[in-house]
Amino acid sequence: MAPKYRKIQKSRRKAGTHVRHKVEPQRIKPSEEKFRELLLFIARRSETDPRFGALKLNKLLFYSDFMAYLKLGHPITGQPYFALENGPAPRYMVRVRDQMVKSREIAIARKATLSGMQERVVALREPDPNKFEPAEILLVTEILDICKDQSGNDLSELSHRFAGWRLAGDKEDIPYEVALVGNRKPTLSEKHYGLRLEALAASCLTENAAGLG
Repeated sequence: MAPKYRKIQKSRRKAGTHVRHKVEPQRIKPSEEKFRELLLFIARRSETDPRFGALKLNKLLFYSDFMAYLKLGHPITGQPYFALENGPAPRYMVRVRDQMVKSREIAIARKATLSGMQERVVALREPDPNKFEPAEILLVTEILDICKDQSGNDLSELSHRFAGWRLAGDKEDIPYEVALVGNRKPTLSEKHYGLRLEALAASCLTENAAGLG
């Protein structure tokens, strides 16, 4: 068994020792303030990531909020995410990003790459850690570590596996309750491709797949 895959399996066993919160339908109150801080946190932690562009940022925000909903019983920001061709994205991302540029909290750096023009969000101030629960910071840090070697396109392809995105119409909101419901187990190639993220979500995907059978 490859060392990377053993690490995935070890992470899954460790995750299984914790009690997973039972997620009940709830009225989620979005926090734009917390969304700004999460964006800053991710941008600051991704400064040395050459693959960090607008597409990857959208997916990291999505995974952070939806994984938090599954593991902690609530999203981090509660912001709505909607279905776009490249996968889920924060509905109000453009507006919030432009406001943060105007208030000089972030800047946008543009760089030509082999795959096209990359737009990177650069944090101009530190995020406020007091806006987050310790468990939220740990979860986002784990997601960033899992996704550090993945491009935005890699994460976009992986996000297309989620039933919530597949069932939503173009530009429709993706409910937190269904966004991570899957109808099959991951393939072996996916386990070697994006499956460090599966260490957080695979057990949930498998349980829901069994319920659909």
